[in-house]
Amino acid sequence: MHNNLERITVDADVCHGKACIRHMRWPVEVIIDMIASGMSFDEILTDHEELERDDIIAALAYAKVTLSGKSLAEVN
Repeated sequence: MHNNLERITVDADVCHGKACIRHMRWPVEVIIDMIASGMSFDEILTDHEELERDDIIAALAYAKVTLSGKSLAEVN
């Protein structure tokens, strides 16, 4: 899991400091929202070619970490 979490970046200059995928303007919350809306991994990857399967897995791993009450810094 830790390798995937390295794909999550937080930069004050990107998306107002929200957790994003690989310094891109893809907030984790948007990835989670696409999954919650019923999109499959394959649908997300087809619609957004700049994303990779490990990016989606990283977004889910990040959600799990934050729901457990930990921070990204604590697990990286």
